[in-house]
Amino acid sequence: MTTPAIVGATLLGHKHTPPPAPPVNVEGGGFEGIAPIALVIFGVLVLGVVVYLSYVMKERRKAAFAQQAAILHLTYQPEDTFGILSYPFTLLQRGDGQGAENVVSGTWQEIDVIAFDYWYYDESMDAKGNTSRSYHRFDCVLVPVEADCPRLTVAPEGLLTSLADALSFHDIEFESDEFNRAFNVTCEVPKFANDVIDQRMIAWLLANGSKHTYEAVGNRVLVSGPRIDPAELPALLGVARGFVEHVPKVVSSLYPG
Repeated sequence: MTTPAIVGATLLGHKHTPPPAPPVNVEGGGFEGIAPIALVIFGVLVLGVVVYLSYVMKERRKAAFAQQAAILHLTYQPEDTFGILSYPFTLLQRGDGQGAENVVSGTWQEIDVIAFDYWYYDESMDAKGNTSRSYHRFDCVLVPVEADCPRLTVAPEGLLTSLADALSFHDIEFESDEFNRAFNVTCEVPKFANDVIDQRMIAWLLANGSKHTYEAVGNRVLVSGPRIDPAELPALLGVARGFVEHVPKVVSSLYPG
């Protein structure tokens, strides 16, 4: 074969050789690209499940309170129509936001009651400016008392005693060391506390009242404690009734309302 023929064949071979394929850009492809999307979808699904379960639990709690109200011949309202948060009790003014719901009201064992779920939250901000809320939840009962009470707080030691500390009142001591160890008592008028908390009241509080806080203002008492199961409502009402029943009769004449 002549030289020109060899050159021609060489050129012909180069002409029909396909160019190398361009490199494949795998950035954003494969598992690495899918993972962030999957995580977002998973997060949305988890959030949806949490919201749904929260809704279901709230609805079940409403239904359970409505059932208890019917059994006790009381009235149930899912929302507060009494203006509960306007009452001048220290607990109801705590935090950066408050709420009252699942209100059960009426006359129970010859005493007017307003029982309700109560919550408040504290709001905080981190170094990046993100805000978060810390919730505190209680069950409460409002009951009348036949007296015009200066502010009195009786709280288990170590449990909600900050209610009293917030008012800068000193803990009042009584003759019972056992009672003094168990409860923190503060009052705008110390004599009123001594008139209310006699030996009979001390005995009742030690036997029945160690899980609750009692605050008297004007002609009402707010009894508050940990969040309860709706089936425990009669027991909570019984504690509130027991407290006002153990207020000495002389108090109404010494502090007429």
